[in-house]
Amino acid sequence: MRILIISAYEASSHKAWANALMSGLNQHDWQYISLPARHFAWRIRGNAMSFAFDPKFKEALQKPYDLVIATSMTDCVGLKAFCPDLQNIPWILYFHENQFAYPASDNQQGLIEMQMVTLYSALAADLCVFNSVFNQTSFFQGAKALLKKLPDYVSPDWLASTETNSQVIPVPIESPSGSMFNQPFVSDCHDDTSTESAKLKIAWSARWEFDKGPERLFAILQALETTDLDYEVAIMGEQFRTVPEIFTQIQHQFLHRITQFGYAESRDQYFAILASSDLFLSTALHEFQGLSVLEAVAVGCVPVLPNRQVYPELFGAEFLYQSHLNDLQTEASSAANLIRSYAQHPIKPPVVTNFHLGNVLARYSSLIQKFIT
Repeated sequence: MRILIISAYEASSHKAWANALMSGLNQHDWQYISLPARHFAWRIRGNAMSFAFDPKFKEALQKPYDLVIATSMTDCVGLKAFCPDLQNIPWILYFHENQFAYPASDNQQGLIEMQMVTLYSALAADLCVFNSVFNQTSFFQGAKALLKKLPDYVSPDWLASTETNSQVIPVPIESPSGSMFNQPFVSDCHDDTSTESAKLKIAWSARWEFDKGPERLFAILQALETTDLDYEVAIMGEQFRTVPEIFTQIQHQFLHRITQFGYAESRDQYFAILASSDLFLSTALHEFQGLSVLEAVAVGCVPVLPNRQVYPELFGAEFLYQSHLNDLQTEASSAANLIRSYAQHPIKPPVVTNFHLGNVLARYSSLIQKFIT
């Protein structure tokens, strides 16, 4: 089968998803085209023109295909209009995220415009695939709410068949070797016989942006400092040109606790830090699948997560602290209590075999088979 993958915003996790499909299902003939992960608002609105009129994509777009798989950033309607050869081919629209569930930001511009592009694409695709139930639910709830606000000639019912036919297939988690997990990998660094007197190792890893809750990380560390817990923390994640000022405060105030501050030098170093950690802490205000959490759990970390976003879908209540979006200190106290509870009574990490490569690829293979005529 000849399949075209279109990634309109090639973030690292998007690229990992595409590579997993192409390498894992290599019985198909794959073609991959992408645009760089920068200028977010422009990328989502202008990608159809960029693909259709840039000469470097001409050959790829003119080849015959049996199926197109596009990320949800892709303007499917615009690309079909500019490239008529793609109009009569089945399209799968893959949602790594959606534009209806981001936390509010003062820097947001053109949000409704971006939501409309994604809505048009969903209606134009033959099938929508989401990486989590939370992603699926928040998209359709948000899209229906938007349609209800529009003045006339629209109906939320337009999305009924699109929602009914949609599926949930996660992104497979990445292994320490840089490939996707196929077999469980659990570090032997974790010992359930550890006592409260042993130093507890905590890892936090996310993009250094406001939606990953750095202020909440700061508040949790402050709450831990009021206890007798002996701990250390590795703070990792991708940084961009503008870094929230709170990270400078974290580094200054908790220097005596920090063992790693900033992006790991390599994936191997990153997994080594995770494998030596006891807990993986998240403070995210926005999370559609939680790949970094799943990777950490796969190498033996116990997750400590707020009970919001995708997390209640992934893990049981024993791994979740109370979410209080409008009460930072109460949330921090809940997280600190859960961390101390683990230090006193260690538990094993949950099982994440559903996210291993073989299980995920089997589901994609079955899905693609339905489009073979």
